[in-house]
Amino acid sequence: MEALILSMGTGGGHNAAAQAVKEELERRGHETEFINPYTLESSFLAKFVDNAYIRTVTATPKLFGLVYKIGDAVAKLPCRSPIYFANRKPAKDLKKHLDENHYDAIITTHLFAGEMLTALRDNGTKLPKTIFIATDYACIPFEAEVKADAFIVPSKDHISEFARKGLSLNSIYGYRIPTSAKFSKKASKEDLKKELELDPAYKYILVCGGSMGAGHLKKIVRLLEEWCHNDGHTKLIVVCGNNNKLFEKLFEIYGNEIILYRFTDKMPELFRLCEVCFTKPGGLSSTEAAAAGVPIAHITPIPGCETINMNYFSSQGMSLKVKPNKKSIYDALDYLGDRQHCLDMIKRQHEIINPNAASDICNLAEKLISPEFARENNSN
Repeated sequence: MEALILSMGTGGGHNAAAQAVKEELERRGHETEFINPYTLESSFLAKFVDNAYIRTVTATPKLFGLVYKIGDAVAKLPCRSPIYFANRKPAKDLKKHLDENHYDAIITTHLFAGEMLTALRDNGTKLPKTIFIATDYACIPFEAEVKADAFIVPSKDHISEFARKGLSLNSIYGYRIPTSAKFSKKASKEDLKKELELDPAYKYILVCGGSMGAGHLKKIVRLLEEWCHNDGHTKLIVVCGNNNKLFEKLFEIYGNEIILYRFTDKMPELFRLCEVCFTKPGGLSSTEAAAAGVPIAHITPIPGCETINMNYFSSQGMSLKVKPNKKSIYDALDYLGDRQHCLDMIKRQHEIINPNAASDICNLAEKLISPEFARENNSN
């Protein structure tokens, strides 16, 4: 199989989910090409769109929340969305790329790329088999107008929601959000600490704000560092993502008192070695944490789908909702200091999260292209 994978860097989750599928396809011997479709017009455009999104959600999250609400209202109207029309021109560049290259399947984790493919379908373009992967625990505005041969939703619980929004029930698969196999790999905390050259005498609390380093992280770090200092046996690890200003400010304040990372490929190891993870409720980052089996305290969601993600996780017993104040944070630490509470949460994560989602999606891709090939591959 030759597969084209489309994603964008408006937050790290879309790319991470796409990368998980890419890894599994290549493990099976398939050929893949992974691109941001906006780069087909220009790298500048791709970076501009990614950076515009990141600036909005980090600098003015309430504005993003308002835009999300407006989008949700517009999505109920009997007409195509502004996102669809905005992506008709980039769709022409994508068509040219498809005309010049052969693919058996197109897999995308981003709404904008999904809208491009939809625009091409509407214009009569014959496409390879297409799979769209939703990366939040909600049908976000305009997602339901994407036309694809298969639509992957975050759980079987969400199938009815996506169908109610207008998707064909026969095209919806509740395989869940794909994560890299690295997140469910087994290893002891002691071995992981040694691998990352961390003091084995300490326990560790992890704080991360996604690839953007978003949320009230400075305040949360201050409160957690105070708790760790009083505890005496716990250290704080903070992942700042691509937020270099946050990294520099925290280093200026705390120096080596806390362990700081910029963007890192060590998230699977960091999740598994820590006692608890304080993280904003991105759909992909939350799924990765749950796949790793770490107690989760959800903090400062970006209004919109992240609020829904947090509510879903907490309602299923997979996380705690925590406000960015001392009482809420300390209450969460007291609660998760109880080993049984942690074990119960991790059990729920293992019951609900599908660590084999990437494999299931690849099985589906093979079946869509050739049922005979899929049967042969699955029998080996």
